[in-house]
Formats: sequence, structure tokens, C-alpha cells
Amino acid sequence: MRPELKNEKILYPELSYKIYGLCFETHNELGRYLNEKQYGDYLEQLFKENGINYVREKSLPVSFVGEKEGRNIPDFIIEDSIILDLKAKFIVTKQDYFQMQRYLNSYNKSLGLIINFRRKYLAPKRVLNKNFKLEDIERKVSLVSSIKKYFKHS
Repeated sequence: MRPELKNEKILYPELSYKIYGLCFETHNELGRYLNEKQYGDYLEQLFKENGINYVREKSLPVSFVGEKEGRNIPDFIIEDSIILDLKAKFIVTKQDYFQMQRYLNSYNKSLGLIINFRRKYLAPKRVLNKNFKLEDIERKVSLVSSIKKYFKHS
């Protein structure tokens, strides 16, 4: 594979690198012994300063009748594209990956990032959603366009 084509297979490369840079800045500034909320507060400030759109701690929709709301809450959804989950623990586990898969499936997003601030050196983990359906997004965009056209003509 030619080196210039390498990045074509990476999802959201520019946005991912911006997020990584802000996470490295956070880790350098705050160290590795705070909790997830503190890292989230600092990152939120950096997102604002850098003009990055985000939603913080938005609950996943319930997935079955009887499930209580607010059971699954990702830390950030960035630019309506990437789910960012912050950790402050010794090691990222399989359960953390499963949790990210739940987030990605529920929101129909293609990429999730897990960042563990407890480690001496950050090693961001990219999680891809194998169930991502672009046609669901295209269908929603088409529906919104149809509704807008309808109201323009009314």
C-alpha cells in the first residue's frame, strides 16, 4: 500500500488527531491521578476553546421495555461523529470495549475512542462499530430534507 493512501482507511483522521492532542494536553497538565469527571471538565474547556462541537454525558435511549433511563452514559459525543469514553483506571478491560460497542450501536456511530488517563503514557484505543449503518443516516437526512421541502411549499 502506498503511504499516501494509508490515511484513507482511517475514520475521521483529522478530528481523531485533534482529540488525541487535547487528551495529551490534558494528561500533561493534570497528571494521571485524578478521576474521570475531572479529566472530562478539563477536556470540555479545551473543546470550547478549540471550537469543537460536543455533547457531554447524554444518556443512551432505553433498549428494552422496563429498562431504567440513564443506565449507559458516554462521556462525550464529538461533532456528532465520535464517541469519547474517558477512563481513570489501571487497565482498560474487555468490559470497557463492550460498553463502547453498546454506545456505538445505540447511537449508530462508526468510531469510539477510549482514553485511559491513569497510565503513565496515553495509549488511545480506537473501537470500530461493525454494525454501523450508513443507510440509516442517509434515510434520516432524506426524511429531514423531505419535511423541509414540504414546509417550504405549504
